[in-house]
Amino acid sequence: MTTTTKQETKASDAALSDLSDEGLLVQYRESGDRNLFETLIHRYEREIFSYLRRYIGNADIAEEAFQGTFLQVHLKCYQFDSSRRFRPWLYGIATNQAIDAQRRNKRHRMVSLDRTNANSQDDRSGSWSEKLVGDSPDPLAVAAQEENGRWVNDSVASLGESMQQVINLVYYQGLKYREAAEVLGIPVGTVKSRLHVAVQRLGSLWEETHQPQSE
Repeated sequence: MTTTTKQETKASDAALSDLSDEGLLVQYRESGDRNLFETLIHRYEREIFSYLRRYIGNADIAEEAFQGTFLQVHLKCYQFDSSRRFRPWLYGIATNQAIDAQRRNKRHRMVSLDRTNANSQDDRSGSWSEKLVGDSPDPLAVAAQEENGRWVNDSVASLGESMQQVINLVYYQGLKYREAAEVLGIPVGTVKSRLHVAVQRLGSLWEETHQPQSE
């Protein structure tokens, strides 16, 4: 009987870390090796939970949706097309779980968007969040940052679910236009148009609510 050494364990961990997400899932469905599945979970657990918590606005319900997401990954791994990317496929499952959780708990809003995870990875010419709370040297703007954050949350929540979805996926999760389109099952052009309208509306709302007071 052979004993697994620390060196062998490290080598195995290194081999898993070198595999792509798609490779991990394909090997998992072929072998049933739990270590492969756990590696996938570890890669995405913080990112997906953060996404679900912002989407749903409640940590307990987000945890429920999180568990449902990876249960569905396990159940649907045989349906995964290995020619596709794993990440948008995972976000599609997570989004459906969030919607289902909201329906079960009668929650139909997206709140608590966190600007700290904003990540532009596509051919966008600057984000609306950068315009709203930029690197201004004005100390008054710095002092008002927390208030502006609340304004962003409230304003995004007023846009409607379809625009909230693309803002959440593209600006806060850093998905590319084509990935967001795949997650939502809509054309890339629709993602771009919804973002364009959202930016315009947020810009108008900002101007309306932040006009300088006349003396």
